[in-house]
Amino acid sequence: MPGPARGPSPPEHADNGVSMPAETRRTTPRLDPRSPLVLDVRELGRRPGSMRPLSRSVPAPAHLGIGVLGVPEGSELELDLRLESVVEGVLVSGTVAATVTGECVRCLDPVISSIEVDLQELYVHPDREHGGHAGRHAGGNGRGRVDDGFGEDEEMAALPQLDGDLLDLEPVLRDAVVLALPLRPLCREDCPGLCAECGVRLDSDPGHGHEVEDPRWAVLRQLDTTDPY
Repeated sequence: MPGPARGPSPPEHADNGVSMPAETRRTTPRLDPRSPLVLDVRELGRRPGSMRPLSRSVPAPAHLGIGVLGVPEGSELELDLRLESVVEGVLVSGTVAATVTGECVRCLDPVISSIEVDLQELYVHPDREHGGHAGRHAGGNGRGRVDDGFGEDEEMAALPQLDGDLLDLEPVLRDAVVLALPLRPLCREDCPGLCAECGVRLDSDPGHGHEVEDPRWAVLRQLDTTDPY
């Protein structure tokens, strides 16, 4: 006898309401190892405690600064870093030195100064969540954080990830440099600025001033005081 009738089969690619995991949907562009701010950490391996120093000069990326002050594109950035393998990934720490240029917010004269800012960031292995809780301590100097199985995973998810043996230093460097720049750069602390009336540089004319008439006398000046007799 024929078997029970079967309903129509769903289309092969029908949407069953189940979304793909974020890891599957997200496509992260691969890093270019030729980029001066992409670092190769292959030498460290996954050996917690292994470390190597890195010092180099690299060209500054575009738009590294704020509206009135910044690092000129292509100018030299001096990196003095330490790359250290920890259980979670690679810890990058050190300093970056640069020359910043802009203009004084009071007198609009050019401003040129040097800055040195600290960098520190942990780049995690993208497959760390599949490694259980083996990483309770970082080797070497104990910089690793204890994984309690709760908030630690969420914290790690917000950190930048390694791309194979490569890491991108630019976002971390950009944040550090921009946050170190003053919002109101001055050519010097006691800069007198410009005259609010005519725009002359007060530093060039210390005695500069304008006669200010009391507006209360304006009406009296309009009166005709000529004696008709």
